[in-house]
Amino acid sequence: MDKTLPSPADAVAGIADGATVMVGGFGGSGAPIELIHALIDRFLATGSPGNLTVINNNAGNGQVGIAALIAQGMVGKIICSYPRSTNSRAFIEKYQAGEIALELVPQGTLAERIRAAGAGIPAFFTPTAYGTELAEGKQIQEFEGRPYVMERWLKADVALIKAELGDRMGNLTYRMTARNFAPIMAMAAAHTIAQVSRLVAPGEIDPEAVITPGIFVDALVEVAEPAQEEALNRAEVHYP
Repeated sequence: MDKTLPSPADAVAGIADGATVMVGGFGGSGAPIELIHALIDRFLATGSPGNLTVINNNAGNGQVGIAALIAQGMVGKIICSYPRSTNSRAFIEKYQAGEIALELVPQGTLAERIRAAGAGIPAFFTPTAYGTELAEGKQIQEFEGRPYVMERWLKADVALIKAELGDRMGNLTYRMTARNFAPIMAMAAAHTIAQVSRLVAPGEIDPEAVITPGIFVDALVEVAEPAQEEALNRAEVHYP
């Protein structure tokens, strides 16, 4: 089954207002910049408000990628571990103005909530955040004399991820640390879209090297020379 699409615009065309969208990346490493920018273009062209719930490690930097999505007022809520980083002005301005909601999640808990969704586990217990504001309103249970906080799985309507190699059936490999959240996000979303740096024919990727099997990928598009968030920010790019 050929899952390839001709462009990032075609890949994101079905993302609706109000969707929950997971976005891969650890800072700029593995961030699917072209897919995010195509999503911005889509909402601008249609006049849609977006009102997305975005799940990511952080809240973006500069004026590109997730930061640009936030700056355009297309994100109603963000679920992340690091809302403030090097240059997270877009998020800070929206948050201080009361125009975006924040759900703060410790990074390990964020990864496990996503992984749990992909594995079909609706909840789990962790000692992380016990005794802090992040545990307020959550179920607490004691195991072997230690209190644990119950955390729910974290699912999404769509995952946008970036891979290094992909074949037409959706099997993916990643480049070093760009792997980060992408494999578990692909499993936790109802619809996964991947941009790949190089598209190859089925069979060209060694099965032992496949990280994300094609069963978890619904669409992919080749972006031969993907932009890097840090490079765009050094050049002071402002998108759109």
